[in-house]
This record gives sequence, structure tokens and C-alpha cells, in this order.
Amino acid sequence: METEELLAIIARDEDSKHQFKADVNNASSLAAEMVAFSNSAGGLIFIGVNDDDGSRSGLTRDDVGRINQIISNAATNNVRPPINPVTENIQLPDGLVVVLQIEPGISKPYMDTQGYVWVKNGADKRRVTAREELQRMFQAAALIHADETPVSRTSIADIDGSFFDAFFEKEYGERVEDQGVSRAQLLENMNLAKDGQLNICGTLLFATRPQMYLPVFIVKAVAFEGRAIEDEHYRDSQDIAGKLSDVFQKTLGFVLNNIRHIQNEQGFNSIGEPEIPRVVLQELIANALIHRDYFVSAPVKVLVFLDRIEIISPGHLPNNLTIENIKMGNSNVRNPILASFAPRVLPYRGLGSGIKRAIKAYPDIDFIDDRDGNVFKAIIKRRVA
Repeated sequence: METEELLAIIARDEDSKHQFKADVNNASSLAAEMVAFSNSAGGLIFIGVNDDDGSRSGLTRDDVGRINQIISNAATNNVRPPINPVTENIQLPDGLVVVLQIEPGISKPYMDTQGYVWVKNGADKRRVTAREELQRMFQAAALIHADETPVSRTSIADIDGSFFDAFFEKEYGERVEDQGVSRAQLLENMNLAKDGQLNICGTLLFATRPQMYLPVFIVKAVAFEGRAIEDEHYRDSQDIAGKLSDVFQKTLGFVLNNIRHIQNEQGFNSIGEPEIPRVVLQELIANALIHRDYFVSAPVKVLVFLDRIEIISPGHLPNNLTIENIKMGNSNVRNPILASFAPRVLPYRGLGSGIKRAIKAYPDIDFIDDRDGNVFKAIIKRRVA
């Protein structure tokens, strides 16, 4: 780092990527700061800079040697798992400044020796205590997946036996009763249950009444007369529940019933083609149901306005995935079990092709990855008559 760059950063004061410390004498305290940067977007700690006014404390060579030893101890012994920060010593007229660079961690969540998880919160840090946030951090590290989470109070008896048996025979060409194992064992073999209890995937796909145990995992669909969600009047509203396949079909039907149909060259008695190609709605609704964050206790929302359709999924794009990535066909499977079954119950092909297919059929789609609000939005623009 050049001296001019260092001075410019100091002049701008602290933020979520830059922190100032006049000195460090405690490995445990420094470790908490390193954990926060590792669990967030990484950043730089400037040691030898006062955090109140940005003045320099004038570190000596002896100070730098002592501080580097503390940094090494903190990174190795006080951060779990250990990290490998990089340091650089910058000479200023009034003394040395140690620049400590911490990269975003690849083994999140990181913890201090007390087992606390810290993240950056603006220029400060905060301790993570909410279960959902911790679950999402473990999910980002691929240590757990929401769709394999057991659903309390469920059992094999909650399975819609006829529906499951018909699915199994269609997919595998054999009857369930000819497998030589119980339906309970079969469900466990298919990663849909464990120890007699259904997981989220098994419940959503095959339970007779999934929302008895997962009441928030529905689709809230509203069709407004105008362009704003603040409108007092709406034309149609439904809370759509049931098995995932039923939720998909009902949600698709809701949207189709609340948009225009164009006759084109069809006959007089034809209902016409929807103004938004059906494949676009299929791909984006399926994407919302399959790739939403099931650690977030919130419904998918489908809002039909006069000038647009908004499909809002709980959970922003996982890890480092960006809107540009998904437009190119890249994907990061958040719910691998659900995604593996989806092509068999929904018009879903996987492999990151859905967004590309939707854009090709209808380019007037915007995507918003709202990380602060923890939602992902697909906005389909309607061509207002």
C-alpha cells in the first residue's frame, strides 16, 4: 500500500472495511475483530492510528515486532478455524503503521475462543445470536442445508401414501410394495426422512398437509389494480398452500388469471396466449420455490401490478453468486435434495438454465439481489396497453 493511499483512507475515517487501532496488547480482543472481518467481506485493520481522530500513535520497530507476534498468536490460537492474515508496515513521518489485511473467510462461520461468532456491523462489530443467521452462515459454508432439516412432530404417517407410491412407480418403474423394505426405510434411503421424521424436503414434496408443520412456507399472491403495493384495493388475493407441486400449479394459475391474454392469429373462441410467455412464469416461479432460503421464516410473494409482476423469494443469492452470474447460467444449489427431486415434480431442468431460458423468451426482466433485506426479486415488466 502506498503512503498516499493509507493517508486517504485515514482521512475518510472508519467504515465496514477499515478499522483503526492505536495499539494492540491483547490477542483475544484482536481475534474478535479478525473473526468479524473473516465472517463478513474482509477488510483492513490499521494499527498505529487513533480511532477517535485519525492521528498516528507513532509505533516504533520494537512495537511492530511485538504487535506482529500478537497478530500471529491471535490468528493461530484465538480464531477458529485459524486464518492467515497478511501484514504490511508503512513508514510515516511520525512513526510506523501496521496494515493488517484479512480476507473474507472460506470456512465460515469463524469463532473466537469463547465460541462467539462476530460479524461487521458498519464500522463496528456485533455478536451473532439469532439462530436463523447462524444457520445461514453454516448453510453458506455447505455444512448444513435447510431442506434436510428435520421437521418436528412429523412422522412417516404424514406422507400422502397414494401420491408417493404413484410418484415412485412413475420415476423408477417399480411398485413400492415390491421393494422389500418399508416405506419408512425407502424415504430414508431417498434422503426425505431420518429416524422416522420427515425433513423439510420430504414434507414439502409428499406430506398430505405440509403447512400443518410448515405454515409459513406458502405463496402469498396478490393482484393489484394499480402500480403500487400501497393501493387500498386489489383484484385478487390468495394464500397458496399444499404440496410443492400443487403450490407451483396454483401460483402459475393465479398469475395467468390476472394478466391479459392476446388472441394473435388464433380462432375467435380461443382464450389466447398470455402476455408474458408461460415458460417465463414457469421458470421464475419454480426458481423461487426451489432456491428460496428455507432457513428464513417467510413466504414467497407473487405480486401482480398493472405494469409488472414481482416474484420475491426469501434469501439473497447464496455466497458470492451475482446477478451477472445467474444470467450467464451459473448456479449455487442452496437446497440440493429439493433440487434433485424438482425436475420430477415441476417443469424444472436445473443446471442454472432457468434464468437464461426466461430471459431468452422475454428479455424485459429485472433482478434485484437485496442483501440488506435478505430477499431476491424477479421483476417482469408488463407491456401496458
